[in-house]
Amino acid sequence: MHSYTGRFAPSPSGPLHAGSLAAAMASYLDARAHQGRWLLRIEDIDTPRVVPGADQRIMEQLQALGMRWDEAVVWQSHRHAAYQAAFDALARQGLVYGCACTRKDLLAGVDRGGYGDGGMASVASMAPTRGAATGAATGAATGAAAGADAAPYRGTCRNGLPPGRTARAWRLRVAAGIERFDDRWVGPQQQDVEHEVGDFILKRADGLWAYQLAVVVDDANQGISDIVRGADLLSSTARQQMLARYLGSAFPRVMHVPLVIDGQGRKLSKQNHAPAMDCARPLATLNTAWQHLGFEALPVSDTQAFWSTAQYRWAARFSIA
Repeated sequence: MHSYTGRFAPSPSGPLHAGSLAAAMASYLDARAHQGRWLLRIEDIDTPRVVPGADQRIMEQLQALGMRWDEAVVWQSHRHAAYQAAFDALARQGLVYGCACTRKDLLAGVDRGGYGDGGMASVASMAPTRGAATGAATGAATGAAAGADAAPYRGTCRNGLPPGRTARAWRLRVAAGIERFDDRWVGPQQQDVEHEVGDFILKRADGLWAYQLAVVVDDANQGISDIVRGADLLSSTARQQMLARYLGSAFPRVMHVPLVIDGQGRKLSKQNHAPAMDCARPLATLNTAWQHLGFEALPVSDTQAFWSTAQYRWAARFSIA
């Protein structure tokens, strides 16, 4: 049996809801089905979005539903030195440059230039693979709802700052070429990061580390072998794979599961005021998430029986060869 380490990495901007539970369940079951470790990481690097106490609430919700992590919880807010070290390593390779562009500059200078979608699946087209049931809800979400990026950065500051301007943010100098990866749910994916995204931000104008850098550093540090998460992060995967290569890290296998969509076709999220999941009725809550992932409800009497049965059925469908 190969070594498996998975993780669930919520942002503490509120309690878990039905959408985040589906992602947590998928990552948990995939780890348990492969006799692996399951880690919990609190992604609180985006401090303006952090809700005090939400991290503890998330842990309480997971425990109430019978989910247990295998190592001490990691908070991104405690790992600034690791992100700085990775940033410095990229800078030594000549891969980092300062950018003076404001949001207004970027909006005024947008030019898509015919860039396409590069073969990245939208949520609406996420047909399950490897025998997953086609009943898994995907809703009518578009690539934008799945976290697709805005127009590509055109490289205004790539060869030096405009006269009289100072750096506000720091970007990665993206190389030409196609990033390819095989998603265990969606199938083969590819993206031309240079043309579809452009040089992306590593350190923001407010001084905070960008998600793309932090997550790659943390996955490498924790020895993550498999990432199982929501489809809204599918469009980030090519960038993360590129960063991992630049930093000399192995990139994990990936699986992006369908999003839970609300009645207006939007991703269920804290920003859209999704209600917290109901831990008072754990079996009903678990079965709802389980059905979203394409399985039939389990006629079990307690959470322990739910997890043991679900683990067996998940392994039968998603076992890694």
